[in-house]
Formats: sequence, structure tokens, C-alpha cells
Amino acid sequence: MYCRFLSVAVLVLGLASCSPAADFHTNQEQQLRWQDLQGEYVIVNYFAEWCAPCLRELPELNEFHHAHSDKAQLFGVSFDGLNNQELAALQQEYDIQFPLILNQPVPQLPFATPQMLPATYVITPDGEVKGPLLGEQTEASLLRAISAD
Repeated sequence: MYCRFLSVAVLVLGLASCSPAADFHTNQEQQLRWQDLQGEYVIVNYFAEWCAPCLRELPELNEFHHAHSDKAQLFGVSFDGLNNQELAALQQEYDIQFPLILNQPVPQLPFATPQMLPATYVITPDGEVKGPLLGEQTEASLLRAISAD
């Protein structure tokens, strides 16, 4: 009996270790792969606490997230590479209501880190990366970005 249990446990652990690693983790305990997001729009917004336009656009991003999550998934990324605890404090301080991509473990993103802020990338349903869109984004500008196809 013990051998059979051990064999099953080894098989289960072996299968679990074969599953592909996540490309990124969010502060909402999601572990996602870009491949799993194909077929839908994904918006990734880079921000920093020292970037005044980044902070000004947060209410618009929150509104987009709540009103249009059926059209696109929105994620935020800290330009400064904050650790997970610092990111959680920043999210609470600025009332960021959409998921944030954690920097630990290091995310695998399908684009380079932008050189200017605020910067927003749009990944189309077929996986094409558009952007970065530079400057403050609004609910309306994000809607235009995802319906431009």
C-alpha cells in the first residue's frame, strides 16, 4: 500500500513540475502566461510614484478597469521595480484598483521597459504588441486603442 501511495505522489509531483512556468504573477495571486491571454486585449501600464502624469491617470485607469474589463485586461507595472511589499503599500496609498504585475519573481514581458513615463502597451488578441503609448491615458484613449483594429 505504501509503495502504491508513493508512486501516485511521485506521479502527481512529476506532472505538476511539468506544467509551464508563469510569465508573471499579480498582486491578486494570479499566475499567468501570455499564451493563456491570447484571444483578448491586454493593456500594460508602466507607472512610478515620482511621475506626476502617472498618478494623474490612475483614476482613469481605475475607471477603465471597472467599466471595461470585459473588453480588455489591464495590468500595472512599477517602473522602479519595487519589491512586493513596497508595491502593496503604493497600491494602497494611491488607490490602484487594477491588478499589478509583481517584480518578484521577475516577470517575463513581451516588450522592452519604456524609456519614458507614463507608457502603456496594448497586446492585441493575436499577440501583437502595440506601443508604447506615451503620456497620460484616459478611459476614452484606451477604448480607442483596443478598437483600432
